[in-house]
Amino acid sequence: MARAMFEYTKTVLQKVSFDTSLFCKELEKAVNRLLPYEIEELRIWLTAFVANKPELTMSLRFI
Repeated sequence: MARAMFEYTKTVLQKVSFDTSLFCKELEKAVNRLLPYEIEELRIWLTAFVANKPELTMSLRFI
């Protein structure tokens, strides 16, 4: 079940990436719900995801 939550989180973040504030809110919720090792995986994924989206790089501070 936990793995499904991680995949769901990535899907949601991809879909809301058009709005920086919404993206940050969803990221905060994800950090509160995910397990510690999943948060580390999310950090790695997020770093790659925002590499070509400079408006989202400030969201890295939430992790």
